[in-house]
Amino acid sequence: MEITLMSDQALINELLSPGHAEPMAADSHPYIQAALPLATQASQQQRLRRILDLSKELLMRDLRHDWILRPMVNSPAAFKEWLRLRFANLEHEIFLMVFLDAQQRIIDAEVMFRGTLTQTSVYPREVVKAAMRHNAAAIAMAHNHPSGHVEPSAADRQLTQTLRSALALVDVRCIDHFIVAGDHLLSFAEQGLM
Repeated sequence: MEITLMSDQALINELLSPGHAEPMAADSHPYIQAALPLATQASQQQRLRRILDLSKELLMRDLRHDWILRPMVNSPAAFKEWLRLRFANLEHEIFLMVFLDAQQRIIDAEVMFRGTLTQTSVYPREVVKAAMRHNAAAIAMAHNHPSGHVEPSAADRQLTQTLRSALALVDVRCIDHFIVAGDHLLSFAEQGLM
């Protein structure tokens, strides 16, 4: 089952389950005996990956509880840590929007677009529609740089201005644009780029 669709209790149950793998029958055939350790190793790596994914999802949910429906400015550290986790180990760019009410409390966060290793196509019309659908008074946006370089490109700066202008037409403020690159996070607002 897709981890993001599982309940907290289902995640915890799977995480704490012994996770017994089916024992493989050791045939007398030499090829099967030689492959057994590799199969066991691959099974253990697959199980470890699943445990890490379950743990990451629970941690992200816990962090989200720390900042949801609180003013964004009151819990910026928890929010930034959530962003770092959300974008961790992605090999493609995603563009995420955070919808805020009039007091800058976080209503919801949604991945709007998925791209390639080096770019994501972002459509202002869809951004405005999403802001209206969430009845947002303001938004913050974030995307990742899988390359590890946190500095905004000229395209990132242009996109930010385009989206700010489009959202302003429907009275939605754009308060920040974050770029996440590995453990590094850049805030356009903190850098004076907004």
